[in-house]
Amino acid sequence: MVTVMGWVHSRRDHGSLIFLDLRDRSGLVQVVIDPQRPQFAEAHKIRPESVLGIHGRVEKRPQGMENPKISSGKVEIKVEVFEIFSEAQPLPFQLDDEQVNETTRLKYRYIDLRRPRMQDNLRLRHEVTRFVREFLSNHGFWEVETPILFKSTPEGARDYLVPSRVHPGNFYALPQSPQTLKQILMISGYDRYFQIARCFRDEDLRADRQPEFTQIDMEMSFVEQEDVMELNEKLLRALWRQFRGSEIGDVPRLSYQEAMDRFGSDKPDLRINNLEIIDVASCFSETQFHVFRDVLHRSGVVRALLIPGGAKQPRSFYDKLVDSAKALGASGLVWVKWETGKVTSSAAKFFADHELQQLQVRLGAKEGDGAIIMADSWLLVCQVLGALRLQVAHQLQLVDKTIDRFCWIVDFPLFEYSSEEKRWVACHHPFTSPKDEYVSILKSQQEAQYGQCLAKAYDLVCNGYELAGGSLRIYRADVQEAMFRALGLSEEDIKQKFGFFVEALKYGTPPHGGIAWGMDRLIMILTGAEAIREVIAFPKTAKAVDLMAECPSSVQVGQLIELGIRVVASSPKNDN
Repeated sequence: MVTVMGWVHSRRDHGSLIFLDLRDRSGLVQVVIDPQRPQFAEAHKIRPESVLGIHGRVEKRPQGMENPKISSGKVEIKVEVFEIFSEAQPLPFQLDDEQVNETTRLKYRYIDLRRPRMQDNLRLRHEVTRFVREFLSNHGFWEVETPILFKSTPEGARDYLVPSRVHPGNFYALPQSPQTLKQILMISGYDRYFQIARCFRDEDLRADRQPEFTQIDMEMSFVEQEDVMELNEKLLRALWRQFRGSEIGDVPRLSYQEAMDRFGSDKPDLRINNLEIIDVASCFSETQFHVFRDVLHRSGVVRALLIPGGAKQPRSFYDKLVDSAKALGASGLVWVKWETGKVTSSAAKFFADHELQQLQVRLGAKEGDGAIIMADSWLLVCQVLGALRLQVAHQLQLVDKTIDRFCWIVDFPLFEYSSEEKRWVACHHPFTSPKDEYVSILKSQQEAQYGQCLAKAYDLVCNGYELAGGSLRIYRADVQEAMFRALGLSEEDIKQKFGFFVEALKYGTPPHGGIAWGMDRLIMILTGAEAIREVIAFPKTAKAVDLMAECPSSVQVGQLIELGIRVVASSPKNDN
């Protein structure tokens, strides 16, 4: 005799007998109820997704009635006693309905989470978390929790602020990452730290972003860049071996400059073969096409993307690429097609024959191929052609989705100039160490040379996603203060925002560095999900709304009064 409990997955009423598939997270079992027995009069009321407890005998299924698709498929339970713990109302959607829209799924998340696919995703997430904890513990790391309520240090994304009731007018911030805290742990002598850390960023969302997310966060003392990368590549290989059952092969290293030049992205998708950006300026060095000529005179670039088989594509294909380029900030795009016995182009009348011949040789284009060409500043050309590379690859099915491809991106710029803020900002964060040869530029505040400075930073990329990112950190107080000054912070700003951290650096700081993996993104890749909402139990929408709980929501006036807060109408100018 056994007792089992769970949800009614399905019901089949055969008149003389009622068959139920009872489900919990471990699987299904078939139970058989004889409704003719007086104590089973309620059996006809049982609806799918009601919660039952049953007590009965385990018996072999009749020959020919076995179900090899489930682990319990050779047996069934003949019910002696049952109880309906909770009767389910008709469902807003069926669990096997794959066409139900995401809004409905998120509103009724407690039903959506019953789907086998969702339970498989969260089970894998649990197993990966446990595996990572064991791996890092076995490599000498200690798991240390850092505060959720901490200090606002607004460098990067916007903070989520938490008002303090006991300190009116003052605020905590939810951490964008445990960055300064894990560095302080290194200063405190905890050589190897890790944490499965919750982080919060008030930023615009995409399919692979959420306002709150989880990082596999780690930091190591007395290390060089190679030490951090080697350990994390070892973790990567162990994860893929355990959860993909595959070896990942070599993980190439590309400089930021090379990745941008070849792929137009610092997180290139290397599953796309034979689709790289090529410098074609030499083909148009003496061109009469004023668009290209003017760009080259301004020290801009002319780059092209070869499209294998692109001559077969209709004009509408290229028109959509032009529209996409303009939406990304380009003033325009030129296309060329090498058709049988002729060359056609959106700018044919502006090109000399020898220019098109040189272009074909430079691109290695064959009859039947096409190309798109863009002329503008280096960064804009990279960004636009990088995005179009992905658009073309997915539309023409040039992405090999049967494999995972990885690379390290290194030698990132230390700074980038913000035209909006009219100042230099940190490419990663203000605690990233410059490469040794650029420290003097930083300390002497040679602003004209900031664009030349490279960082001891590294990103691990998988299939076009940044899987992990890290750097060696600044560990000298004078260099850290110089970095803050380069970012336009006054002495008062430094003291108010980062004073505690700069002070800590003065009391004996080891060289250190670390990295943080995007846990949600990692699970998304391992499960093959299209968005991280599929691997988070209770995600928010692209507008940062929880549809199930209907939040964010208003609060009682008394709560606001207690906090000394008054709500005012917002306007676009206040959104920044």
